[in-house]
Amino acid sequence: MAKVTRDDVARLAGTSTAVVSYVINNGPRPVAPATRERVLAAIKDLGYRPDRVAQAMASRRTDLIGMIVPDARQPFFAEMAHAVEQAAAERGKMVLVGNSDYRDEREVHYLRAFLGMRVSGLILVSQGMSERAASEIEAWDARIVLLHERPEAIDDVAVVTDDIGGAQLATRHLLEHGHEYVACIGGIENTPSVGDPVADHVEGWRRAMLEAGRSVEGRVIEAPYNRYDAYRVALEVLARPDRPTAIFCATDDQAIGVLRAARELRIDVPGELAVAGFDDVKEAALTDPPLTTVSSDRPAMARAAVDLVLDDALRVAGSRRERLKQFPSALVIRRSCGCR
Repeated sequence: MAKVTRDDVARLAGTSTAVVSYVINNGPRPVAPATRERVLAAIKDLGYRPDRVAQAMASRRTDLIGMIVPDARQPFFAEMAHAVEQAAAERGKMVLVGNSDYRDEREVHYLRAFLGMRVSGLILVSQGMSERAASEIEAWDARIVLLHERPEAIDDVAVVTDDIGGAQLATRHLLEHGHEYVACIGGIENTPSVGDPVADHVEGWRRAMLEAGRSVEGRVIEAPYNRYDAYRVALEVLARPDRPTAIFCATDDQAIGVLRAARELRIDVPGELAVAGFDDVKEAALTDPPLTTVSSDRPAMARAAVDLVLDDALRVAGSRRERLKQFPSALVIRRSCGCR
């Protein structure tokens, strides 16, 4: 059978191919309701399927959004990618996901690959963007929205949560349980980094400790972001005679590793050790005991990122502060902190 074309649809609907295009693409010009119904009926009767490749070549844009995350195996990034996919589907778009594995060359690889595919835009979750990646973005003049983190290397529109404020909430809550001090499990390099969520979580912990008149000297424990390496670090820390009685973890995945180490060492949580995390991944409610943590509105953040990457009108201009869309953090109290 001959392939059904847009001309065939226009002929059956008694209209022009331009009007058929407006109906299929929802614009750019309005179509009268009665005409729209005739076009849709013709599309159904003929079994017409738009040629998306041809449309992309004509518009120099596809129905795709590229998304780069550090590691989709980690629950936080997996849940964020899923939220972005759902938000994109509501806008008639699909999402391609690439994992940078925390490596600059992988991030640059996916930047080039996705931008070369003429994606409608790119949502980037970067853990400290390199100058190479920033240069790649500038060269393509692409629609980029930073999500979760805002690296110094690129000054683009960003959607983030209140990382410092959320960490302060969790640390204060642990201190209110009467602990002499709260240790902090941060990243593998606990040096200040503007826009890095983990560094901001450590900074929020530091501020809460100093506000309470507690020393922070020597109380930051370095550990990778994942539960497996955090578990190994926690085994060493919790085996010491001077082990802490409370730990704030920069990520829930780290906190899950700490809970596993405590169970193996027969340390009662929260009786002998209070633990709090950050991210409120779904698994946090199922740990034993359930994990006290800090949450953010990931679905709302995902919708904001998708809207910003697709709608030029929504892309705010002006100062760095105005180009930052920040969502509040909230403390989710469960039993790992000592609350009933």
